[in-house]
Amino acid sequence: MSDTFLYTTPLDPRAKPLIDELTYEYDKRYKSYFSAAGASEEMNRYPVEAFAPPHGNFLLLQRNGETIGGGAFKHYDDRTAEFKRIWTRSDLRRQGLAVKVLVELELQAARQGYSRVYLTTGFRQPEAVGLYLKYGYTALFDVEADPEIYKTLPFEKQIGHFAVTGAAALVQPDHALQHAAAHR
Repeated sequence: MSDTFLYTTPLDPRAKPLIDELTYEYDKRYKSYFSAAGASEEMNRYPVEAFAPPHGNFLLLQRNGETIGGGAFKHYDDRTAEFKRIWTRSDLRRQGLAVKVLVELELQAARQGYSRVYLTTGFRQPEAVGLYLKYGYTALFDVEADPEIYKTLPFEKQIGHFAVTGAAALVQPDHALQHAAAHR
């Protein structure tokens, strides 16, 4: 089984399964919190150009040509990339795929000149909260409080140290996997 990253755009037909499942999951978890338009409004909040280089990027994780995960980032401020839409296919969870996506996004953001990551997740996504806390993200909210009081749960992580190792990742394709394994 061969997992590869593909840098593309949200308009790529190979992104459709990922976006469709993410929209369905948002609807299922947050239906009463979205407007009448539901999760599709949230999924279309940002223009496609926001996730394009030089200030952003959009990636798909593929296995044998099939999309199994992905994520994106956009410009937040001069030193900060904002991660969005990190997702893995629901039937393939608990295999470390989200970690692969997260680490690759961190490396790519560093390659594009960012030294900090900012992201938010929803209060009904405890799996995401656990992932970010486990992999070095600092919660910008009280993790002991009921997450529903916040609605949106913000995190940050410094990635400036990848500016040096990020260049090595271009030469050594499995660098992100080695990095993820070292931080388990």
